[in-house]
Amino acid sequence: MHSWVDRLAVERLTAVVDIGANPIDGDPPYKDMLTAGLCTVTGFEPQAEALTALLEAAGPNERYLPHAVGDGGEHELKVTWMNGMTSLFEPDVRRLSALNEFARYGEVLRRGTVATKRLDDLDDLGPLDLLKIDVQGSELTIFQNGRRTLAGAVAVHTEVSFVPLYEGQPLFGEVDAELRAQGFLPHTFAAIKKWPIAPGVLDGNIFEHHQQVIEADVAYVKDFGRLEVLEAEQVKHLALLAHFVYGSTDLVVRCLVQLVSDGVVDEQVVADYGAAIGRSLTTNGVRSDR
Repeated sequence: MHSWVDRLAVERLTAVVDIGANPIDGDPPYKDMLTAGLCTVTGFEPQAEALTALLEAAGPNERYLPHAVGDGGEHELKVTWMNGMTSLFEPDVRRLSALNEFARYGEVLRRGTVATKRLDDLDDLGPLDLLKIDVQGSELTIFQNGRRTLAGAVAVHTEVSFVPLYEGQPLFGEVDAELRAQGFLPHTFAAIKKWPIAPGVLDGNIFEHHQQVIEADVAYVKDFGRLEVLEAEQVKHLALLAHFVYGSTDLVVRCLVQLVSDGVVDEQVVADYGAAIGRSLTTNGVRSDR
């Protein structure tokens, strides 16, 4: 029996582009898909040490480039004490001081000029299905300078900020408005980061009893209510990403039903998917296990 993945018969592996690929927060969200040999990764990381580590650990479906992606201009890079806070934006010292430990994390150790490249100007980028991005405030600029490229993408996995940790940093509302204008909708919060407000510390533990949300990783997908406007290959890759990256069974099924409706894949794909996840799967009132 063919698996549901085999029945999709995609023309190529799902293409992931990772901007700010430095793995400071552990494995990337697409790790399982990469391990299964179902996607390629093109990563961008301008920090030399992080780039070296990525290149040394890279598998056959990965490539990493030293470009800083942005608006195409030159900017000052602020390298901070906490590697994960290095940014083109100036840390907001007053705001950071209102959060335990953050003033130290955001201390600028050195500065240097970097030349950025627009996402739309990366001629050797290749296809893009999922954009994963974590660039400490520059997300909006990259989206605005990558509209042509993102037109072909089906998902964006981005960090968003609710509290400005940098001077002039665009916040969630601005990023959300831009991605919605490009045809994406929020799908799920992949991670939510909370932090303790300074200066209180309970029993010596700065991480106890805190509720202040500062950042989140949000997955956006092309409007699932209008899948018919996408090309069949886009819908296939969205189904694969929904399953292997986000575990979103409902979105997978909607994609499969659309593909069946369009005559692109055999209707057996729905039953195969139900069998693969070990669940009784109903579409339009029809059980897939009978």
